[in-house]
Amino acid sequence: MKYTKMFSTSKSGINENYNRSGPARLADRTKNPVYEYTPEIELAINVALATGRPLLVRGPSGSGKSSLARSVAHRLKWRYYETVVTTRTKAQDLLWIFDNIRRLNDAQSKEPLKEAKHYIKPGILWWAFNRNSAGMFDKQEPLSPQPNSEDTVILIDEIDKAEPDVPNNLLIPIGSLEFYIDEIDQIISASPEHPPLIFITTNDERQLPMAFLRRCLLLKLNPPSPERLIKIAEQHFGKRDDSLYSMLAEQITQAVKNKERPEANAAEYLDAVWACISLNVKPPNEGEEPSPTWLAIRESTLLKPASVQHIKI
Repeated sequence: MKYTKMFSTSKSGINENYNRSGPARLADRTKNPVYEYTPEIELAINVALATGRPLLVRGPSGSGKSSLARSVAHRLKWRYYETVVTTRTKAQDLLWIFDNIRRLNDAQSKEPLKEAKHYIKPGILWWAFNRNSAGMFDKQEPLSPQPNSEDTVILIDEIDKAEPDVPNNLLIPIGSLEFYIDEIDQIISASPEHPPLIFITTNDERQLPMAFLRRCLLLKLNPPSPERLIKIAEQHFGKRDDSLYSMLAEQITQAVKNKERPEANAAEYLDAVWACISLNVKPPNEGEEPSPTWLAIRESTLLKPASVQHIKI
């Protein structure tokens, strides 16, 4: 079965007959994020807004934890800040960074040493708590341009990758929505009228401290059902007349039943859908043998087994 090629082995490396009808899908990054909400997700967000507590979002990789925060910010038209936690992340990185190296270099020069405020860079919590104050120390706002809103959504992604002391060192900032900066003897506080909405995600790779968990609300995202996968595809790509969405949803669900993969995954399902749409690969008709191209897309997006048999396209 032939398909529409974006890349070819011609001299130019592209298919001269291919015409991209719209913008390419940029993997996890989208300009206008879309999300398929459930009543449970909507309720959890409302409880977080009502209580002022961070919402700890748990679930398997690809279940929509990170994209939820972006979607909420986009719907509310609030400012949005994010950081992805790594093993090197310190709690203070989310509050402010003091450039000791630059200050040391300046101290060794012949010029007079600058005041401490010249070596401070605001973190995302500072920007979210007090935008005007952060702007006095750094003219470049993260993820700018930002909406002209006094309200903010913050995403602290993959908190379980941090060292155990990081969640504990965030207890006061996320609990009381304020923190103290030693170098300039200043308290940064969130506005009582505009407290930030904080999303924190975890893949449960490491147990979080109980004191940290007590300060958070919990939202558990379960693997999507076939029906929800279809709704997710419709949110991203619109409705279709063929069986592409339902057939791929059936394929990933069957792979879970056959223990070819641990659970259904919305991100990989969307990759399969977009690959078929972009490359003009049609689902097999009832009773028809699936084409090698269809099987190859299924293998590379939905199954990803440890050992992939060579499939000739």
